[in-house]
Amino acid sequence: MDKKPEKLVPEVRFKGFTDDWEQRKFKTLLISKEGIRRGPFGSALKKDSFVPGSKNSFAVYEQRNAIYNEFDVRYFINSTKYAKLKNFHLHENDIIMSGAGTIGRLAKIPHNFKKGVFNQALIRFRVNDEVNTDYFLSFMITPTMQKKLTEANPGSAMVNLVPMNELKNWRVHIPKLNEQAEISKLIKQITLLLSLQQRKLEQLKQLKKAMLQQLFVNKNNKQPILKFKNFRNNWREYKLSEIVNLEDNKRKPVKATERIRGKIPYYGANGIQDYVKGYTHIGKHVLIAEDGANSVDDYPIYFIYSPSWINNHTHVLTAKEEILSSEFLAYALKKINYAKYLVGSGRYKLNAEILKLIPLKIPTMNEQKYIESNLSKIDKLITLQQNKLTQLTTLKKYLLQKLFI
Repeated sequence: MDKKPEKLVPEVRFKGFTDDWEQRKFKTLLISKEGIRRGPFGSALKKDSFVPGSKNSFAVYEQRNAIYNEFDVRYFINSTKYAKLKNFHLHENDIIMSGAGTIGRLAKIPHNFKKGVFNQALIRFRVNDEVNTDYFLSFMITPTMQKKLTEANPGSAMVNLVPMNELKNWRVHIPKLNEQAEISKLIKQITLLLSLQQRKLEQLKQLKKAMLQQLFVNKNNKQPILKFKNFRNNWREYKLSEIVNLEDNKRKPVKATERIRGKIPYYGANGIQDYVKGYTHIGKHVLIAEDGANSVDDYPIYFIYSPSWINNHTHVLTAKEEILSSEFLAYALKKINYAKYLVGSGRYKLNAEILKLIPLKIPTMNEQKYIESNLSKIDKLITLQQNKLTQLTTLKKYLLQKLFI
């Protein structure tokens, strides 16, 4: 007996929907003439035709603003040029996708956007009345569709582009409009929640940054801008070598292929790289990148309090506990501009001898503890918020895999 064919339905479904999904060619989801179009190539959008932005100008949308930067455009054309490019006009609710370089990122044109056209790095979609626009947007970012887009463009950067004719003829599955509406509503709600939680995380990070600026003494002051009640003593300046011990001699790099898997964090210049068996250091330490830092402006500094395996790309500092708290040290080191202390080019390095000479102002131990306690509360809130984002991101990824075919 022949095997019964599987039903064309997703793994997870809203209650009340039982019909098979319809298999169709991708192009049948779009309006017939303007349903899919790539931006104009060649001389259509030459930079010498751009004009200053004004209420009478029209925007030229690129990947950098339409996909990544909330439609904050940098190029404009006049009304005559805009009229000539009528086939490339953007309308509210159009879907645009990065069609070159980083393939497959999408956005929906909002209701309050500045009218304009799109360039050759973008593809515009307009769905027909059988397709919910928000459903289409979610459908296009499913793992299945993103994989197809990636495989259709095996090249890199602008060399290879999404092949339009191939895309039009892809076989896809789609439910009826009422089921599309339910799916898109859920994905839209989670996406909005993710956006709100991301904004809250950024606000917490900005609060911490402001507190670091206000609570620590700069090179010109004896007192911080924001001083807690009952703390009136001036801060004292030390060379770093006077208040910490350097424990670089215990570091031990191990190639990834030679590490024995375990539960101990293995640290490099930019934080945890792996988990291994065994350790090189135990107790309270502050790590600061020696070379290979992923940011000079936000220089990698970590407070650790556990057995750890530390490689030779990060310095290991131990505070002299009679005058300095390790937790306070980690916060204080975040306030330093390291650009002037780094040597080399390309892969910058913070030499141990230079590190020892860096000046640092510190208050009494009681004030250190009070400051670190308040900053620690912000760090805990940041961690909780990051965990919420991770959970929501995981949920959205799950739904994009299970609610679609």
